Amino acid sequence: MRIARVIGHVIATVRSRNMQMDKLCLVEFVNPKGDVTGEIHIAMDQLGAGEGEWVMVVSGSSARTAYSGSIDGSPVDLCVVGIIDEVTAGGERCYGK
Repeated sequence: MRIARVIGHVIATVRSRNMQMDKLCLVEFVNPKGDVTGEIHIAMDQLGAGEGEWVMVVSGSSARTAYSGSIDGSPVDLCVVGIIDEVTAGGERCYGK
């Protein structure tokens, strides 16, 4: 799993027949200090993450397994599996309220 921040959403109404019409998030990976890395990807999101929220994402076969709409031949390669409430590292809060 990796941590990413939702920076937007992607609208694609014409898709592979092996995908459902779930929300697509534009995410940017976050490093251990809580800084964004500049690495931007599209992730399937069945949880409803909002812009600015931090999320846990999985990739590859884990993403296809996590994506409940997945069927054989699904092109899903990145999937949101959790919306993060808080992250602490080294006794300091990196994210959260």
